[in-house]
Amino acid sequence: MAACGRVQLLLLLLLLSLCLLTVQALKPLPGFGNVHLPAAAMHQQFRAARPTGWKLAEEQACRDDVTRLCPKHSWTNNLSVLECLQDKKEVSSTSNDDDLLWNYKLNLTTDPKFESVALEVCTSTMLELKECADEERGKGYLMSCLVDHRANITERQCHQYITKMTSIIFSDYRLICGFMDKCREDINTLQCGSIAVGEKDLHSQGEVIACLERALVREAEQKDKAHQIKDECKKAIMRVAELSADDFHLDRYLYFSCRDDRERFCEHVRVGEGRVYKCLFNHKFEEAMSEKCRNALTTRQKLIAQDYKVSYSLAKACKADLRKYHCNPDTSMPRAREARLSFLLLCLESAVHRGRTVTGDCQGEMLDYRRMLMEDFSLSPEIVLHCRGEIEAHCSGLHRKGRTLHCLMRVTRGDKGTVDNLCQTALQTLIQSADPGADYRIDRALNEACESVIQTACKHIRSGDPMILSCLMEHLYTEKMVQDCEHSLLELQYFISRDWKLDPILYRKCQNDASRLCYTPGWNESSELMPPGAVFSCLYRHAYRTEEQGRRVRSTNNMHFNFTLTRDCKVEVQRILHQRALDVKLDPELQKRCMTDLGKWCSEKTDTGQELECLQDHLEELVSNCRDVVGNLTELESEDIQIEALLIRACEAVIQSHCHDVADNQIDMGNLLECLVQNKHQREMNDKCAVGVTHFQLVQMKDFRFSYKFKMACKEDVLKLCPNIKKKADVVICLSTTVRNDTLQDVKDQRVSLKCRKQLRVEELEMSEDIRLEPELHDACKKDINKFCSSVAYGNAQIIECLKENKKQLSQVCHQKIFKLQETEMMDPELDYQLMRVCKQMIKRFCTESDAKNMLQCLKLNKNSELMDPKCKQMITKRQITQNTDYRLNPVLRKACKADIPKFCQSILGKASDANELEGQVISCLKLKYADQITRLCAEEAAAQEQTGQVEECLKNNLLKIKQDECKTEVLNMLKESKADIFVDPVLHTACALDLKHHCAAINPGRGRQMSCLMEALQDKQVRLQPECKRRLQDRVDMWSYAAKVAPAEGFSDLAVQVMTSPSKNYILFMIALAVSLLFLVGLLCGRITKRVTRELKDR
Repeated sequence: MAACGRVQLLLLLLLLSLCLLTVQALKPLPGFGNVHLPAAAMHQQFRAARPTGWKLAEEQACRDDVTRLCPKHSWTNNLSVLECLQDKKEVSSTSNDDDLLWNYKLNLTTDPKFESVALEVCTSTMLELKECADEERGKGYLMSCLVDHRANITERQCHQYITKMTSIIFSDYRLICGFMDKCREDINTLQCGSIAVGEKDLHSQGEVIACLERALVREAEQKDKAHQIKDECKKAIMRVAELSADDFHLDRYLYFSCRDDRERFCEHVRVGEGRVYKCLFNHKFEEAMSEKCRNALTTRQKLIAQDYKVSYSLAKACKADLRKYHCNPDTSMPRAREARLSFLLLCLESAVHRGRTVTGDCQGEMLDYRRMLMEDFSLSPEIVLHCRGEIEAHCSGLHRKGRTLHCLMRVTRGDKGTVDNLCQTALQTLIQSADPGADYRIDRALNEACESVIQTACKHIRSGDPMILSCLMEHLYTEKMVQDCEHSLLELQYFISRDWKLDPILYRKCQNDASRLCYTPGWNESSELMPPGAVFSCLYRHAYRTEEQGRRVRSTNNMHFNFTLTRDCKVEVQRILHQRALDVKLDPELQKRCMTDLGKWCSEKTDTGQELECLQDHLEELVSNCRDVVGNLTELESEDIQIEALLIRACEAVIQSHCHDVADNQIDMGNLLECLVQNKHQREMNDKCAVGVTHFQLVQMKDFRFSYKFKMACKEDVLKLCPNIKKKADVVICLSTTVRNDTLQDVKDQRVSLKCRKQLRVEELEMSEDIRLEPELHDACKKDINKFCSSVAYGNAQIIECLKENKKQLSQVCHQKIFKLQETEMMDPELDYQLMRVCKQMIKRFCTESDAKNMLQCLKLNKNSELMDPKCKQMITKRQITQNTDYRLNPVLRKACKADIPKFCQSILGKASDANELEGQVISCLKLKYADQITRLCAEEAAAQEQTGQVEECLKNNLLKIKQDECKTEVLNMLKESKADIFVDPVLHTACALDLKHHCAAINPGRGRQMSCLMEALQDKQVRLQPECKRRLQDRVDMWSYAAKVAPAEGFSDLAVQVMTSPSKNYILFMIALAVSLLFLVGLLCGRITKRVTRELKDR
């Protein structure tokens, strides 16, 4: 009975006894289970009544059907006639024919003569199949056993004979040993048809099996809501499906449902080895495919999903690999789990991902069935069970070609609604089983949507290569990408990004690192301690460790362990990070933690890349969990800005022109971003790139850690000197103040390290380019910017320059900030972005050897050179005018005259503060409260309402009384500059503004031309100048004469002229002559003494 036990779950009975059933008689009758005629009795009657030469074709009950349906050459062979009749779904004229055929088939399976034939033609096979040789004769067990093992039969004649017998047995489920006993109760309960042996069947035998198969599938999809089929019947149903896996004729219900479709789509496909099944599967969603056939195929695919052995080709092709990699069902485990198609695929895919060899035939079969799973969501019972609501609400009518699955993916992404966790888990499991990341062709919807993009953008990559998906991601949001492909690609990448194993290249390059550093389980295993989504986070944390951070020492044996990633793995981690930067939904941790903030702050930011920018802009307002993950990502981007794929794409031109050296480096370390900032105003820079770079600069101001190079250079200094400060602008101010104080106090050992001071200089220069990079200044001047500079663009320090030009009209708070900024820039001209930008070439020409802090002084000395650029000269003049408005804006003068200014101008300095200029209210206060204490030297100037440049004016008027030579030299330089250009002398320029307009409008400024024009007007008695202008001009004439008297001679000719024009010329010349005479006499005397020799030397 062993064979009966094996075959009990066996054989398909689907093949209806074709002469038998009439289509009209398919109505179920009550009384299932009533056996009217014993099978043995009918069998004996049948055998006793037939002579030896009996022909089935000659029987009156079947003669008409045989003549009409079967070819004439087959009439003499009962097996051929039987095969012909049961493959014809025609209406039989009488019920006697049904009984005749069924009894004849029953006789074939039990008649010892047929068993004897089997023993003769299967001699070698019987020696190999001991279990079949031991079966009891005359009860049909031998034939059932041989049918069960027909796949292992190598004898040609035996195989042909058993194949014939198989088609007979499979035509009626009642002929399958034990099937009727195992499934009688379920057939009755499910009303799947009659099991009365002697009674004419009211349902086709194939439909009985099909009914049971559908119930089995329904049970898996609905769990407790469906009828629970007994385990022994389940096994019988699956065994029948397995044994019909090679020949499509053996699945009688599918055969009759798909007979026309087989002729239409698979006419030239040979029967056997499951080839017809595969052909029909491939055409299942064709428009010409009949719905009945499509449903029958879907049912069989669902059975394959439950037990891979139902697919003959897959079980055969992968048999050796399953054994080799221990993927066969374990007897200690529930068989349903390990027989699942998904288990087989995961097990073998694990071997492939680990670099093991899986045969080509097996991989080809795996590819077909992975594609099958992606095409039809209904083949996954978990999705049918857990995603029913989402399908009905969002994805109805999209069943074909994987569209429903992609619709569910879209819902899971949040594009169309929300999805249940169980549904999302089911989708993730299906994606892992199908593994479309390894071959994009598995996902038919993606393949069709992206075909044109692949042909244009990725044609250099071999078809089916995993790099195709990476190539598509690289072209996401480019002109080559089409919308349908974009949607399908993002939907798939959403799931791939949540399990690092689904990216085969990443897994192959990083599996050793992940095992070593993250303690990951096997490919098809899971771990609560290290879920798939957490592995990538672990990898990228190690990817950006410095070499020092990556090294740890184990004290027990003093061995070194490297905790950094290998180079190949780090490249792949960077690739994934670049892809994730394209869409926040591709970053699982970011989406999970920031879901609320995305809805609150960024609901309207739906364009490419805007969501992350929005989160960075609102960093301070985010909840702590979201703020942490956005901060970590921003910190990571500052180290490797290439993660920002959209920004890099926008900046491609400027990178190629100016930053290609740093862009080609394997390790970025913040160099590329620094290069982009430095070249932000090159002609190759487009608006998108400039906006992106500026945005990142603004984000960096929120936390000094977001500036990688600054963080690495100054981290220790910040912890020591500015421990409680977080914002970058405040940290820069803190460190800059420390550096300045140490410099002014001539501290030998600076508190700020050298590497930090160098990077601090870079940060200060970058901040000077855009007022938004100095938050305090920007906040203080927002209203003034809107009022005076609304039409001026940010960048290139244009807003700052606009505020400087409108300084007198600014609000007090903004005015103070601008003045402090100017004071800083005058002390360190390199921070004056406009000056350094406009005069960049002139600095290279004239001031290459000058210190950065003396740059303006150098430019002033070369301002009147014929080689000086006019724009630079104009900028220098602006800065000179600024310096002359307040002595504190002239650091050279301030340092040289630090003793004389308090001495002669104390009344003006009395109430001065560091935040205000010596103008306006301070001067008015001085006039009212301290007028009686003002020295006589500057009384008139200090009392004047217009105080612009008054301290300098006071110094000029008291030139002859200044004792310190350095201070006197600076004042003389000021006078010399004002003689060359009236704009440098604000007092004179203000007094003579109308006269310049009336009398010198046609005269170009510079080189003293306008001053000469005014001097000519002063000497011309016919020209009437403004009284104030006339007085100031006369004062300048006197000052210049004083300056001529005290100014040091710059050469011998100047000295000669000064002597000859001096009133004491004769006295000076006499003293010079006397000095020369005395020198001559001394030379004679001293020379005589030194040259005296002894007499002995003379007498020689």
